Amino acid sequence: MTDSDRLVIAVDGPSGSGKSSVCRAAATRLGAAYLDTGAMYRAATWYCLQQGIDLDDEDAVAVAVEEMPLKISTDAEHQVITVGQTDVTEAIRQPRISEAVSAVATNRKARSLLVAAQRRIIDEAGFIVAEGRDITTVVAPDAQVRVLLTASAEARLRRRGLQLAAESGAQQSEAALKKQVLERDTKDSAAANFTEAADGVAVLDSSELTFEETVDSLIGRVELARESASA
Repeated sequence: MTDSDRLVIAVDGPSGSGKSSVCRAAATRLGAAYLDTGAMYRAATWYCLQQGIDLDDEDAVAVAVEEMPLKISTDAEHQVITVGQTDVTEAIRQPRISEAVSAVATNRKARSLLVAAQRRIIDEAGFIVAEGRDITTVVAPDAQVRVLLTASAEARLRRRGLQLAAESGAQQSEAALKKQVLERDTKDSAAANFTEAADGVAVLDSSELTFEETVDSLIGRVELARESASA
């Protein structure tokens, strides 16, 4: 892939904003690769817990992340995440991981290692939709399309509740949802600013938009970037 063919779509946003589902759908329609960076932090959390590592031990966590045999697919329609020989695609979505992942996400040494891995994946793909919390500012600040996808707290709590129910088959209490969404955002904001758009980053508020309208809006921004590049 030549530099002229390279097109990186970077999307950041808080929990429950719809990043994963919107970006997967957009990548599928565009025929682009897809990277869920949040899944990498979740996989690292799962690995540390399996190894019995104290998540408050910054150095131990960083060593584990560096040694972790992680593989993550970039196929938007078939996401598979493995650690060694173990498929953790579903396991990393468990509530226990959601409640603990901030400890890894705010570990600056571990974060630096994962950011480097994310950059390699993006560079290898060339045409990719990458989503997370610091993609527009740290991982891929030179992306041709940079978007902060956000939504009201009420909408985010509702969406995350529906998502978790679909994944686990169980309803989450309001307190559990707030812990996984709002409290996690507060913790993670210590390591990345994903609540305010940086210079050059467009804001896409999906509070009043349907899922399809949100996907269409993101793709519209990609098409504008392509037209601008070819002008």
